[in-house]
Amino acid sequence: MYDVYALGNALVDEVHNVEDSFLTSHGIAKGHMTLVEEAHLDTLIADLDHSEPERMSGGSAANTVYAVQGFGANAYYSCKVTNDATGRHFLEDLARAGICTNENAATNEGKSGRCLIMVTRDAERTMNTYLGISSALSPAEIDEAALATSRYFYVEGYLSSSPTSLEAAVQCRELAEDNHVHTAVTLSDPSMVEFFHDNLARILGNGVTHLFCNEEEALTWAGTDRLDVAIAELKDIAHSCNITLGARGSLCVSQTGHVEVVEGYSVPAVDTNGAGDIYAGACLAAWTRGTEPARAARFGNYAAAQLVQRYGARLPRVADYARLATQFGD
Repeated sequence: MYDVYALGNALVDEVHNVEDSFLTSHGIAKGHMTLVEEAHLDTLIADLDHSEPERMSGGSAANTVYAVQGFGANAYYSCKVTNDATGRHFLEDLARAGICTNENAATNEGKSGRCLIMVTRDAERTMNTYLGISSALSPAEIDEAALATSRYFYVEGYLSSSPTSLEAAVQCRELAEDNHVHTAVTLSDPSMVEFFHDNLARILGNGVTHLFCNEEEALTWAGTDRLDVAIAELKDIAHSCNITLGARGSLCVSQTGHVEVVEGYSVPAVDTNGAGDIYAGACLAAWTRGTEPARAARFGNYAAAQLVQRYGARLPRVADYARLATQFGD
């Protein structure tokens, strides 16, 4: 039995520090995730040849399950890579952390996914992502037995951009519902909400147990500039909703509409990449221990505050998460 069964993209992150002028000169939308073709990614990397990046297995849901595992819960990740150096790095990284993956995760066709993360001086992260074979993630990569015996199913909204990944996400959510497994979805990025709203709605179905999003994603989903209006809409598609507010903390919203403000932590941020992922991982891990929502959200705020003080979308080792949890005192 697994505490969290997750479905998501398998990417190897490459983190570079850049100036705003680099983004402007390449026509890159700052602060957002943009899907790109391999040739475009190669061009950007060539223009960054002076920069030696930090490489780490990633992808939004992968970062979250790494946190889940690091915070003491038991995680499973369904994904798709190729049998190339990038794909092997990804699977070996998760295996070292004790995270189980589907046996057919690796194929010999195509190239594994990569994500170029550009961090500017203001700690804002901008992502250009080449999904590679990960865009072909499909129902074939689902381990139905593992999902059916898990406590939570977690899926990233990024899967809404691929037809096969979308079908896998919908099928997993339906299977989870049939087996009384709690369902949790993250909207992932404002661009996903803007361009793939209908696909995200399919992933959400008639409603999920938990929804994660940040303030901008919530406002984009509801087509409003008022957070109270967005909350009123979001509470109708999830039993509970966690809305992150950056350094201001986060909100816990119940289905009745009750909103609890959970204060954040003021820290010198150098890279906000992955903050939402570790927040979700902290909440999920805490919920598996029976932690009440506000306390779990406070742990999520704390975890995110620790992460943004360093470069990279996640902490390097599982032991780093355990140490963070001890410092928090949960």
